[in-house]
Amino acid sequence: MGTNALCALCNVRQGSIVVSETPIILVIEDEDAIQAIVEDALAEGGFEIAAVKTGEEAVTLLKGGEMPYQCLVTDVNLLGRLDGWEVARAAREIDPHFPVVYMTGGAADKWPVLGVPNSILLQKPFAPAQVVAAVSQLLNAGSQQTGPA
Repeated sequence: MGTNALCALCNVRQGSIVVSETPIILVIEDEDAIQAIVEDALAEGGFEIAAVKTGEEAVTLLKGGEMPYQCLVTDVNLLGRLDGWEVARAAREIDPHFPVVYMTGGAADKWPVLGVPNSILLQKPFAPAQVVAAVSQLLNAGSQQTGPA
């Protein structure tokens, strides 16, 4: 396990580092093959995954608060009414600093306008390790600036 993945397993609370449970990543992808690749990569990177296929399912889970999701990895174009941009905004309404990684094959040009601040966009096709690196970077970054301003 790399240094980034190890650090992603820690939470900083009141000035001390407390090792917590495995971070749970909410993945939204409607293409089974891509979802499987992302899930496998994140699992190998030391993360627990909860996967859904629609934005509506994701928002329901995020608002339900039953699981302590620590990052959102979402396709931009999803089945259903909500797209990835809207799901990310809903996540940020719950937690203004919620880490967001977008995946897209054709909507990268819309990221500066529709993407939430301090997010990462992965252009499809991407290497599986890139999603692990993106999630680790956001979990470790805290308040560091990334993504569209």
